[in-house]
Amino acid sequence: SDELIGKQILAVTNFPPKQIGVIQSQCLVLGFKTDDGVVLAIPEKHIHNGSKLC
Repeated sequence: SDELIGKQILAVTNFPPKQIGVIQSQCLVLGFKTDDGVVLAIPEKHIHNGSKLC
């Protein structure tokens, strides 16, 4: 989505592609469901793009 451009987010990219409705998902973006919608999980500090979650 355009709203993610320029932001660092947390995502899992080593899952096999999965069909979700009319789109094919190639990664899992991490977030939390709240009463107001979804809040994306973001790093507390700037990290190098592609860093591994541990």
